[in-house]
Amino acid sequence: MSRRRLLRLSLVTVAAVVVLALVAVMVTAVIVVRRPLPEVSGEKELAGLDADVTVTRDDRGVPTITATTSRDLFRAQGYVAAQDRFFEMDYRRHVTSGRLSELVGENEDALAADKVIRTFGWRRVAQQEWDLLQPATRDALQAYADGVNDYLADRDPGAVAVEYSVLGLQVDVTAPEEWDPIDSLAWLKAMAWDLRGNYDAELERAASYSTIGDVARVDELFPTYPQDLNLPILTAADLPVTTVEQAASRATSLDLDGADLQEAMASASAALAAVPHLMGDGEGVGSNSWVVSGALTESGKPLLANDPHLGISAPGIWEQIGLRCDDVSAACPFDVSGFAFAGMPGVVIGHNASLAWGLTNLGADVTDFVLERVDEDTTRLDGASAPITERTEVIKVNGGDDVRLTVRESVHGPLVSDVLDLVGVGTAPVPEGAPGRTFEVALAWTALQPGRTMDAVLAINVATTAADIQAAAALFDVPSQNIVFATTDGHIGYQAPGRIPVRANVSDGPVPSDGTWPRPGWDSRYDWQGFVDAAAMPRALDPVEGFVVTANQAVTPAGVGPFLTDDWDYGYRAQRIRTLLTAATTDGTVDVADMARIQSDEHSPFADVLVPVLLTLDIDDSFYDDGQELLRTWDRVQSSDSAAAAYFAAVWVDVLRSAFADDLPDGYGPNGGSRWLEVVRRLLEEPASPWWDDKTTAGVVEGRDEVLTRAMVEARRQLTAQLGRDASDWRWGLVHTAAPEHPVLGGASLPGVIRNLVNPDAVKVGGGSSIVNATAWDASSESFGVTAAPSMRMVVDLGDLDASTWVTFTGTSGHPASVHYADQLGPWSRGETFPWPFTQAATEADARDRLTLTP
Repeated sequence: MSRRRLLRLSLVTVAAVVVLALVAVMVTAVIVVRRPLPEVSGEKELAGLDADVTVTRDDRGVPTITATTSRDLFRAQGYVAAQDRFFEMDYRRHVTSGRLSELVGENEDALAADKVIRTFGWRRVAQQEWDLLQPATRDALQAYADGVNDYLADRDPGAVAVEYSVLGLQVDVTAPEEWDPIDSLAWLKAMAWDLRGNYDAELERAASYSTIGDVARVDELFPTYPQDLNLPILTAADLPVTTVEQAASRATSLDLDGADLQEAMASASAALAAVPHLMGDGEGVGSNSWVVSGALTESGKPLLANDPHLGISAPGIWEQIGLRCDDVSAACPFDVSGFAFAGMPGVVIGHNASLAWGLTNLGADVTDFVLERVDEDTTRLDGASAPITERTEVIKVNGGDDVRLTVRESVHGPLVSDVLDLVGVGTAPVPEGAPGRTFEVALAWTALQPGRTMDAVLAINVATTAADIQAAAALFDVPSQNIVFATTDGHIGYQAPGRIPVRANVSDGPVPSDGTWPRPGWDSRYDWQGFVDAAAMPRALDPVEGFVVTANQAVTPAGVGPFLTDDWDYGYRAQRIRTLLTAATTDGTVDVADMARIQSDEHSPFADVLVPVLLTLDIDDSFYDDGQELLRTWDRVQSSDSAAAAYFAAVWVDVLRSAFADDLPDGYGPNGGSRWLEVVRRLLEEPASPWWDDKTTAGVVEGRDEVLTRAMVEARRQLTAQLGRDASDWRWGLVHTAAPEHPVLGGASLPGVIRNLVNPDAVKVGGGSSIVNATAWDASSESFGVTAAPSMRMVVDLGDLDASTWVTFTGTSGHPASVHYADQLGPWSRGETFPWPFTQAATEADARDRLTLTP
């Protein structure tokens, strides 16, 4: 045998061994990945059930659970949630308890998050809430926990979720601990944190003052709500006569030394930035929801639409589900379908047989940063001393040493400025004549007081009337939401719930007393004076206009109703929805398809404001004016296939950077949301305003036209490098993509094979910030990528509940190997929805799989 022949045989043998090894690895990987997939058909014994429970699933894996008792219903819901999404639940409970280091091991970010959340004491507050809840609510929470634990029993971690198998390569992974009802309640704190209101604006004002040094100029960057342009949710005619006048006066000067305030605030800001955002953060976190009277609909019955705008993740935030008592009665009153949170019983948004409801973030100001003058173990208050209490928290680190944390708390709340041991904390000099020796920052937040939001969630699930909604809203402490609702007997309405602080009107203090700036903790006049009476919260029933639109805009006209906040979304989304509804109902009546089309509307209010001015400017160079030429024929629709939309977005970024970024501190550049649209809209009328001047161009003072012209030129350069020389080939969807990421295994530090498993492929999308199809992006970043988006879309037809439609962001499963992990992402990106059967006959006809849980 020749040497060449031997070599060939050797190579074939080696190749065969390699192939066999690869096959073995692939087979093992497939087994590991698919092992946690749940059984969705057949029978399964479940100890503790009163009777059989059926779980049917449709083509997208959405479960409908039917039981004879409420206890069985929620026990089965817990079981199904654990089947589909236990790792997501486990991750959330580790975050909300300040125990993330126990799950992921030694990690600087995880430890920082644990320290801050332990300082907040989310789980401590959740434990205090347990005794406040109705017995039926506690029963539901316990039954849900029992169902979760039924699923976990006798399953090793790798059989529960593939994430445990991956984490086990780096840290010690043991069997997940049992689910506790308090784990469900603690999740409400994370929900409240991400939807907390004007926290970011308060920080931004304080930070902006450090570089601008003038309160009046800072206020120009936070303009008043343009109610002459964009209407609030309710008019004065909609409101009950029991409304009260809000305090309107503001202080006009800031007497605190800027450097002192900034040091304390910067340390607090760094600590709070360490908290993981489980529902989303920043520009774009909001929602659309509206309801239309049957007088304006094709069926003669109301229609309700909702699409909450939250952070994008894999899996998505919502769990679609139906919960049905076999015989609906006072003993077992549930017959509800909609969107739930994995880890919590009931449905958060959806409908029952009589009533549908939607939620949007009200954005009420429920947080205050309180500057405290600290002298060792006391703070100053009205010239006397007030105590600082301390407790010790022990943070366990998987594979590492325990970390001991001393948590300090003033009379106003936990001290957040010294949590992360940052250099310089607590060393700021005190203004002349002031008592005390140092500054710290406390966080006053309504969610740090125990409440009854879980009672409210389950009460809404069985509500049938406006009175039921009002009663439930009185229990809905945090987060404060706008509730729109409609009933099958033809009523529509609006209700604002929430625990809203009452603030005194301090006209002679160093800062405004309306919660827009950090407040002095040493002056009790700034302390909250209680909370707004639930009966005084804005509400309306069957408004004359025939519809109610909520999209995070102002709730009531200025000066009417209880003071909620001065920091609203500026109402461009809301006004566009109103415009579309008015046009549709003027020409005829609306149906479910019309509502879905409005949800997908991509008309840009930014373009309406800016493009007319851009088109008046001269660009002499034939290459650089290519982008401007796109704008001349643009329909101002931010669609994914639009070249002009891509160009306009790049122009917008450069306008904001040139006009404002040079005046602001690092990390506080304009994010491009509705506030900045309103700022620019007003400045366009002032071509010589000093805001237009780009201070980075030494020796040159720019006006409006110079900045706008340069922005168009720079946008042409940027997109040429990014998308090619031919402007007609540009597409908004090529740079504006939604790329959901797994919260633990999806980051860039993980191997590509892991990321590819857990992160669905990015999808091209249209829309943008402050557009009805609110696929937000951050103009201060280097990317046009989506940061928040409609986390689901639903339209409920109160005339035929089976004609309703829905879609969620990724899919109903939390298992990356499941066909339902991201099977709705593509349709979602195209604005498509799916039929949403509700009645027993319709869900039975739609059932693909059936699992019977037996006692």
